[in-house]
Order: sequence, then C-alpha cells, then structure tokens
Amino acid sequence: MSENKNVVEIHGCIVCAKLFNLLVVYTAEGKFLDCTVTSPGGHIVADERHPLVACDSHTAKEIAAYKRWKSQNVES
Repeated sequence: MSENKNVVEIHGCIVCAKLFNLLVVYTAEGKFLDCTVTSPGGHIVADERHPLVACDSHTAKEIAAYKRWKSQNVES
C-alpha cells in the first residue's frame, strides 16, 4: 500500500491573491485529496481537483462569482 504525500504549498486567495500557506495531501500518484489553511485569515474553498483558498473577509457572493467565472473558462 502506497502512502499519501503531505506538502506545504503557497496559494493565493481566489478573489484578491493574498498569499496563504496550505498543507495539501496528495495520493502517491499525485492526485489531490484534501488541504487545510495553516496561515491566519483564510479558509478553504471546496474544489475536487485543486487546493483553493479565500480570505475570511470576502463574501460568499465574491467567491461564488469567481467559481462561476472559472466554470465558464474550463481548462481542456
């Protein structure tokens, strides 16, 4: 049985790009599993494929607007 890989990564807020440290868990094959914010002032934005973070100060409406925009610009 292969083990998951824990990695500390820096990601920007999806609304304003403020940087946060995240602890990200990947499978041995490199598939994203889960993450948590280790810097103060941010929270995880649910996504199945990528670790995403937003500032606690942003409204749900601001975050939803980004997610709608991103879904219209899907990467191939």
